[in-house]
Amino acid sequence: MSSDATTIPTFSPLYRQIKALMLRALEAAEWRPGEMIPSEVDLAVRFNVSQGTVRKAIDELAADGLLLRRQGKGTYVASHADAGSREGTRFLRLIPEDGQPQTPQSVPLECWRAKAGHEAARILQVAFGAPITIVRRLLKFSGRPAVVEEIYLPGELFDTLDLEMLQQYQGQGTFYGLLESHFGVRMLRAEERIRAVIADPLNARLLEIEQGQPLLSVERVSYTYGNRPVEWRQSLYSTAAHYYLNELS
Repeated sequence: MSSDATTIPTFSPLYRQIKALMLRALEAAEWRPGEMIPSEVDLAVRFNVSQGTVRKAIDELAADGLLLRRQGKGTYVASHADAGSREGTRFLRLIPEDGQPQTPQSVPLECWRAKAGHEAARILQVAFGAPITIVRRLLKFSGRPAVVEEIYLPGELFDTLDLEMLQQYQGQGTFYGLLESHFGVRMLRAEERIRAVIADPLNARLLEIEQGQPLLSVERVSYTYGNRPVEWRQSLYSTAAHYYLNELS
């Protein structure tokens, strides 16, 4: 008997293989956010599989939040700009005391170009000194400031993003909707780290609270297709009238 280890092929169900092929089509922008994908019958013909196999693949992509089924209309690529959906704010877990989710008002404060320092380069997986775009903004609920954010983006992907564009987009959709519609970058998932801090003078003034009051510091890294990090966000949440809700299952 040979002492060499035997490599056993990993079995992948056929519908998972079709899911992977559809993911490639999504990543290649063959089907863009908000667009309807081909029917299950057409996809079954394309991939030479049964309609049921395609349906299983679509079910998983819908459960992952990448596709959206619309009764009687078809299946669409999910978009952060979807009206009436939670796509645009699904990463935001700040809820008012009454428990009713609200769409915040985004108030852009600054947008500038910089060179990636060691930490930004490591997190965004870009070269040290590579161009990055930095956005600072406030989020207001019912006119009251609740979140101040500093957002770091790879400059090569968002080279034309500026304060004027952010201001013009106010009221038209979410920040992620802007990145998706103008730059073709869709945020698929995010990781967050949360710790307690106290408000310094600058952020206390922006949030209209007393210096030294407790805040939640929420650091988020968001990823697009291929598990590529395309956003590093540092946020300070005021919980004077809100709480952070995390649903576990």
